[in-house]
Amino acid sequence: MTSDTTTLDASAPRLEVDTLIDDPHTRIVVCCGSGGVGKTTTAAALGVRAAERGRKVVVLTIDPARRLAQSMGISELDNVPRQVKGVDESAGGELHAMMLDMKRTFDEIVEGHADADRARAILENPFYQSLSAGFAGTQEYMAMEKLGQLRANDEWDLIIVDTPPSRSALDFLDAPKRLGSFLDGKFIRVLMAPAKVGGRAGMKFLNVGMSMMTGTLSKLMGGQLLRDVQTFVAAMDTMFGGFRTRADATYRLLQAPGTAFLVVAAPERDALREAAYFVERLAAEQMPLAGLVLNRVHGSGAAQLSAERALAAAEALTDRMAEDTDADTHPDTGADPGTDDGAAPDAATAPAAPPGRAENNLEATGIVDLDDGKAGSRTVGSPSPAAAAEHVTPTSASAAQLAAGLLRLHAERMQVLARERRTRDRFTTLHPEVPVTEVAALPGDVHDLAGLRAIGDRLALNPTATDD
Repeated sequence: MTSDTTTLDASAPRLEVDTLIDDPHTRIVVCCGSGGVGKTTTAAALGVRAAERGRKVVVLTIDPARRLAQSMGISELDNVPRQVKGVDESAGGELHAMMLDMKRTFDEIVEGHADADRARAILENPFYQSLSAGFAGTQEYMAMEKLGQLRANDEWDLIIVDTPPSRSALDFLDAPKRLGSFLDGKFIRVLMAPAKVGGRAGMKFLNVGMSMMTGTLSKLMGGQLLRDVQTFVAAMDTMFGGFRTRADATYRLLQAPGTAFLVVAAPERDALREAAYFVERLAAEQMPLAGLVLNRVHGSGAAQLSAERALAAAEALTDRMAEDTDADTHPDTGADPGTDDGAAPDAATAPAAPPGRAENNLEATGIVDLDDGKAGSRTVGSPSPAAAAEHVTPTSASAAQLAAGLLRLHAERMQVLARERRTRDRFTTLHPEVPVTEVAALPGDVHDLAGLRAIGDRLALNPTATDD
């Protein structure tokens, strides 16, 4: 078993993950970054480790791939926290997990801020159903709403948020404000105006003062959709201010000292470029950045053998095999200069056969061993020279070919390591103040609690973390 070692520059500060999750003042950890870098796995591994170190943890994932549920052995996650079995609770901690149900969260907001009749009218409205199911920014806004709800309950020591997968990691910060602005913006207030005037006066106002605008909107949206929107707006009248208020409150919660952002990235150029943008945005928004998790970093237990030396050794082995093959193909026959092309000497000049033996050991089928492996024979206890050559030479060649192939694979691995380190060093040069932890790549996918614990060990720079 060989450890895949990873090394950081001495100048780069290390991210102390255990110190972060053990701190009772840390109440929210937000894992963010571009898609496909391991945010969900990182969030789940942090949750397992924090729970087994004594904290009551809930992990909120917004990833529709449901990998978190599979890794934690839960058949299905929904909008309600579910306790994860198999976690070591001897230190007094617990682990719960949930998956954001965007529409259900929106429904809960409506049901919590409107009377039964108005709530039913809103929930049945076609425009609301479209808005709650997939309007741009709704998922991120509802993630913020759910985070606010969990924090307000004060039931959890630590809330770990796996941010939504998106084209840009910045959407998590931008979308709630965009949706809040839409729901509380001028467009909505314009649509609300006829309903506020009411009855015939409202229709007169709509027909006289807004005929040009509504005619344009009807063409753009369709008459039925415009009526659905106006009905929705009228029903939501008392709730619009609350969207902006709650979005602003959750935004301030993300800026609070008890929150820590972890930017997750792979050691690749595009992922680290996105991570750098996010680091700069967090600083501009005055949000607390804990550090960078550099995920799936490759390593080698033979890093002292450079790619150049490995390739040179592989070429030397290949050349040696080629020389041996050429020698086998064109052997030196060792012919006597006095004979014609190495032909056997005639009987007159041939040496006499030893006493008790036939004149020679030549038969029509070739050379035979008259001693038949008996004591005193040169081949006793071993195959004949021809048989030995038949078995040993190909084995040696196969071993050399295998060694050359392994050397080339090692050279490729060292080239990957060098490229990852150059990419990482560019990030740390631009952001020397950001603490970093590297997570060594596992040999396979994470699909259970044992795998999440292994990731947790690597996150915490546990020296016992090794690859099998």
